[in-house]
Parts: sequence; C-alpha cells; structure tokens
Amino acid sequence: MGDPTRRAIVECLAQRPRAVGELAEQLPISRPAVSQHLKMLKDAGLVTDRAAGTRRLYRLNPEGVAAMRDQLDTYWGRALRGYQDAVEEPAKERPTQEKP
Repeated sequence: MGDPTRRAIVECLAQRPRAVGELAEQLPISRPAVSQHLKMLKDAGLVTDRAAGTRRLYRLNPEGVAAMRDQLDTYWGRALRGYQDAVEEPAKERPTQEKP
C-alpha cells in the first residue's frame, strides 16, 4: 500500500467492484499498469476477481483488508505506547546554567 497508485485503486474499489478498463479511466496510467497493480494487490490478498462475461471484475477482499487493518492497528498501538512512555519518562536532570 506504499504506492499511491495502489492506494487510488483501493479507494476506487471501496466504492464498488470495477473492471481494469474502468479503473484505468480513473487513473493517469495505462490498462497494463493497472493490471500489474491489481496483480500485486491480489497476491497480497487485498483484492479478489471474478469473471463477468469477457471482463474480470475486481473487488476488495474484506478478509484481506481486515487483516491489513489489524496489522496497522498493532503498529499504531506500539507507536502510541512508545510515545506515551517517552512523554511519561522522568525528565533527565540537566545542569542549570549559572548566571555570570
């Protein structure tokens, strides 16, 4: 999800399932490039596809998105705990500066 194009594809698919051509119309990249991004998202378990006549419709995979969210929640929780620990840590004593 670090790629802005993949994030844009996920945003489009969050609205409704779409074919590659529909996604390419919404993005500033070619159909083959959209297909490559969809393959990566599918391999990651974030997207599924099904045949619809001569096209393939892509949709978000709820289980994959939920797993990604759980992972991000874990990272976010760790970051917040680390920040809280740093804030609550007693300030290190610093030598006071003497006035001349």
